Amino acid sequence: MVDSPGRITLWGIEVFVATAEEGSISAAARRLGASPSAVSQQLTNLEGAIGAALLFRNTRPVALTPAGELFRRRAGTILNEAALARSELAMADMSALTRFRLGMIEDFEADVTPRLLTGLAEEMTGCQFLLETGASHHLLDQLDARALDVVVAAEMGATPEWAEVHPLLSEGFVVAAPRGALDGLEAGAHDAVLSRLRELPLVQYSARHHMGRQIAAHLARQDLRLAHRFELDSYHAILALVAQGAGWTILTPLALMRARRFAGQLDVAELPFAPLERTISLTARKDVLRDLPGQLAGKLKPLLQDGVVGPAIAAHPFMAAHLRVL
Repeated sequence: MVDSPGRITLWGIEVFVATAEEGSISAAARRLGASPSAVSQQLTNLEGAIGAALLFRNTRPVALTPAGELFRRRAGTILNEAALARSELAMADMSALTRFRLGMIEDFEADVTPRLLTGLAEEMTGCQFLLETGASHHLLDQLDARALDVVVAAEMGATPEWAEVHPLLSEGFVVAAPRGALDGLEAGAHDAVLSRLRELPLVQYSARHHMGRQIAAHLARQDLRLAHRFELDSYHAILALVAQGAGWTILTPLALMRARRFAGQLDVAELPFAPLERTISLTARKDVLRDLPGQLAGKLKPLLQDGVVGPAIAAHPFMAAHLRVL
């Protein structure tokens, strides 16, 4: 149903914000799950209701008019207040929510996410769930753009002013090498381990992703220049190469858990130089969902302990010092 011209609607405002942030009507339509024609109609209705053109639609990317610049300053506040009103009406009761958009890093897709969604569905009986998985930087961008309500992702620097963050898991990076590559070396013999690893090329995680850049920066801080031939963005592909003897790699325990089919073909050890850690956190827009982000963090922690931390430490006891729920 098309809204009557002359009315300012929340949907119209959401369409306007998405178009302004994406820079095109087609991209806004993909983000919102609507057709480009529906997005264009909503923009026309909104401009008619306000009595001013908000966008220069013929530019690439779409640009805001002076009136659009003024309205955009208010639009984010309106959408946040609407979300806050929905949560207040729920009286902190999750069963009253009707839509929930969750972003999760792919690391949790098999061991954690299905159990979380099953539990939430039992409590939030009238809620429609949208799940998006992907790299941390993508999920955080989607949260910033208000396309997701809550994301679980690796922390990436300073916390934005608009965000509330609930740390969930700390994990230290580890070495994975072909089975037998580290035979005869004692645990903690870092110089000997590094010397053995230098005999093989490093299979790098892609520097196009934050985690790859984090690893590369850490190696630079150690003044380590390691020969490499492969740079990939897939845990499975990296560990498949390592299992075949093509090299060794630096990854996280979560990465090893996702590709555990190769476990029998790998030697796993702590880094033979200064440790490197990352933190996985639940992030939401501040003061929008009231207690829900904290409640979700509380639900996630035992799932992480049972589904990730416990099995990882059982397989590699040394990880007890490098992997913990916060």
